Amino acid sequence: MWAGYAFSQDFREERGHAFMLEDQEFTRRQHVVKQPGACINCHASTYVPMLRAGNGDIVKGFEALNGQGYFDTRKLVKHPVSCIDCHDPGTMQLRVTRPAFMEGIRMLRASQGVRNYDVNKQATRQEMRTFVCGQCHVEYYFKGPQERLEYPWGKGLTADSILAYHDSTGHKDWVHTVSGAPALKAQHPEFELYSQGIHARSGVACADCHMPYTREGAMKISDHHVRSPMLNVNRSCQTCHKLAEDELRARVTTIQDRTYEMRNRAIDATLQLTREIAAEVRRDSVGARARIAKARAYHRKAQFLADFIEAENSMGFHADQEAARILATSIDYARRGQMTLRGQEPPPVTIPGKGIAAPAQSAHGSVVRPPAQGTHAAGRLAPERAVRAAVAPPVVARRAGAPTAGGNR
Repeated sequence: MWAGYAFSQDFREERGHAFMLEDQEFTRRQHVVKQPGACINCHASTYVPMLRAGNGDIVKGFEALNGQGYFDTRKLVKHPVSCIDCHDPGTMQLRVTRPAFMEGIRMLRASQGVRNYDVNKQATRQEMRTFVCGQCHVEYYFKGPQERLEYPWGKGLTADSILAYHDSTGHKDWVHTVSGAPALKAQHPEFELYSQGIHARSGVACADCHMPYTREGAMKISDHHVRSPMLNVNRSCQTCHKLAEDELRARVTTIQDRTYEMRNRAIDATLQLTREIAAEVRRDSVGARARIAKARAYHRKAQFLADFIEAENSMGFHADQEAARILATSIDYARRGQMTLRGQEPPPVTIPGKGIAAPAQSAHGSVVRPPAQGTHAAGRLAPERAVRAAVAPPVVARRAGAPTAGGNR
């Protein structure tokens, strides 16, 4: 799947925030490839180191840390993510501290007609309960020789929009050593997939499910034991979904099992295409070179879309229908690549409401909409409305023993 890329050397089960820095430091990927300092952005408490490196300018500090080697940057940080990365230490108000997210969300808003968007001034409190998580749980890439960390949101948040953005710039993460395609690697796009789901449309934030409200004496606070809602169904899910815990867990299991099956089919189809491209290259037919180039373009697309769901750590739950659509599109791209190698012209795609057309990019994905009228002050849907609106409860972690989607990033 990732032949020629560092992930083919080491890809393991994720262990959570407490281990995020340690796991990144010791992964074998650090030894087979010289990783950039940009990798630290989401694996450590970087706010103070960025301020120091930029002499008070966080963007300059961010760029300074990006532009050096991983182990040089590693010397400047001490802790995994901590309070100061999400909270103003004076007021404890939520804030975004990662310049890559500030720039990415500004670019996204500009594509939607909102200019000069400042997330820390213009986002609602409920949006911030997702944005502080979305600083890191996102798709990203390294731009240019300085390997500057950026989020590819110029055309929207959907997987198709991100792929179109990369196609428009010609970016590639590496050349696949089996097919020769200019390939892309997806990285934990939880924020992007979640933004296409029923919970985002309903005004439910990441923290509502992964950090549900709890009582400490007379105080109501968010539970900072960040974890899967399936480990805390009562407070994470049953606040809105008035169903038995077993029923809610069964819904999660069904969605994740079906997504995993589709994920396997998409990856198998993609790998079959890579082998067929390699076989055609070995034949070294001059007449086949144009077909090979087209097939490689299809491999790039099929690979990225399959990997988008593989790398996203809810195994499809954050937006189950969108996950199914992405995987189906991946399989279709693989099939089209195979047809191209055989000299066949792939047929046009029928798009609902548009008739026959070439494969189209999806519209801009929503981010987090303000709570609808009639919701609670915290942004949660009133229980009776939530049950009607949602088909399944929120979750990230898979049930015990289920196959994993993600790895140590």
